[in-house]
Amino acid sequence: MQMFHTLTRGALALCFTLFATAALAQEAPDVLVKNVSQEVLGIIKSDPKVQAGDQARIREVVETKLLPYFDFERITALAMGRNWRQASPEQQKQLVEQFRQLLVRTYSGALAQYRNQTMDYKPLRADPAATEVTVRTEVVRQGQPPVQIDYSMAKTGNTWKAYDVIVGGVSLVTNYRDEFNEQIRSGGIDALIKSLVAKNQGGK
Repeated sequence: MQMFHTLTRGALALCFTLFATAALAQEAPDVLVKNVSQEVLGIIKSDPKVQAGDQARIREVVETKLLPYFDFERITALAMGRNWRQASPEQQKQLVEQFRQLLVRTYSGALAQYRNQTMDYKPLRADPAATEVTVRTEVVRQGQPPVQIDYSMAKTGNTWKAYDVIVGGVSLVTNYRDEFNEQIRSGGIDALIKSLVAKNQGGK
């Protein structure tokens, strides 16, 4: 987990900048990524509160502009792996909410670290009728090697949502799955929920 967050500290500042406006939801996924990322990055660069690291404002941006375009139930289920089916409906509900909060906290912090990186958008290689695609991008960092960020996206109705983010070949879902499996083996699903709650409350 530490390696994942170290690698992506700056790059993941962009991960939640891709899915902001419902009016764009019917666009092709690669067009959606490009248009919305440019719009939200503009907000990041111009908003004094964001630039000053105002956590309340940053969380507001994440909550209102970005989260509607992430499928948190699917993300959580994938991160849980086979353990998802062992959880009760109430446990699943708690897991989705706590994991959502954890990611908001994690990537609000990453967003605060944004430092004028630029993004290169790769051509989408997918069947026009596909309902699941991978949108490939690359974060260009001054004086450092670029970082590839791939978004696994699925279409539900007319809306595209992300269900995994792969940064430099490292999957967000897979990283959390390893951590979740370890906690479940040692204490069960309730122990995992308690651990997530503690993290979201600022505990260790």
